[in-house]
This record gives sequence, C-alpha cells and structure tokens, in this order.
Amino acid sequence: MAEMVEIRWHGRGGQGTVTAAKVLADACLSGGRNVQAFPEYGPERAGAPLRAYNRISEKTLRMHCPVLNPGVVCVVDATLLDAINVAEGATDNAVFIVNTSKDPKDVREKLKAKASQRVFTIDATKIAIDTIGRPMPNAPMLGAVNKATSIVPMDVLLADVKGSFGKKFAQKIIDGNLDAVKRGYGEVKEG
Repeated sequence: MAEMVEIRWHGRGGQGTVTAAKVLADACLSGGRNVQAFPEYGPERAGAPLRAYNRISEKTLRMHCPVLNPGVVCVVDATLLDAINVAEGATDNAVFIVNTSKDPKDVREKLKAKASQRVFTIDATKIAIDTIGRPMPNAPMLGAVNKATSIVPMDVLLADVKGSFGKKFAQKIIDGNLDAVKRGYGEVKEG
C-alpha cells in the first residue's frame, strides 16, 4: 500500500455511500492503519448527489480537508458519470470502480481515463437486489473496492461489515450483506 491512500466516493443519498466509506475506514483501522472517513453533503435528501472521503495511512493523519487528488474513485451511481466529472483531480495512476452493468472499456472511454489509470466495473445494484432484496449497492462496492485495491485483508473487511450491520439489522440482512461483499469481490471486472 502507498504511504497514504485517498479515496473519493460519489453516490446519491440513500445508496449507503457514506456507510461504505465508514465501514471501509473501520476495517482499515482494525487492520492497524490510521484512517479518516467523512461525508460532504449537498441538500440532504434521498437521491441528492453526495461525496464521501477516506484517507488511509500507516502514519498519523494531520490533514482535515476534502480529497482533491484521489488515488481511488468509487462511483456508486453511474448516472453521476453524466452529471459531474468524477475523474477531476484523480492521480495519474488512479483506480476507478464504477457500479454499472457496462463493460469496463466503455466506462474507460466515458471517463477519458489515462492508460496508466485502472478502471473496474461491478453491477453492485444487481448483486444487492439478489442478496438483500434492495437496490443498496454499498456492500458489493466494498468488495469490489477491496479487490481492486487490496487495501485490507478480506476477513477483516467481512468482520467489520458484520460488526457494523450487526448493530441494526436482522441476521438475514447481515448474511445478505456479507454475501454481497463477497460477490462484489468476485464479480468485479477490469478493463
């Protein structure tokens, strides 16, 4: 892992984007790293675009500002590709993970990604519907992010997903989310 990894999440209210950033931070913290996770909201309503951020480092984190030059960009809602420039400020070797049924090569063109940047796609919404019965793509996105970045051991991520969702959901939902993370990890495609 690089000395510090900065992640910018793009989603819409109600998709679990902020929760995904928090769970990823918790898992990295459990793995012994220093972390930050924080949202940036516009109008607080379901469906409104939002951003969330992670910083993950082996060293103490002293900056407290939005992530302007992310090494990882997670797009939880692909309609945002037409609404905003999700690639703005991304590093030359950035990793993009996009929730879409489209082929990674098509998304690469849409993003105008550089040859040095990696592009992954995952149909996280379909996986969520299959596993938890709702279009809540955050858990499959966590699995896809982990596959694309190897940022935390999978067993640590799964334990933190279980711990986070275990506080407020029935066992069936917890199990569905764990399955969704595993499927996201297994079904993500690079192109």
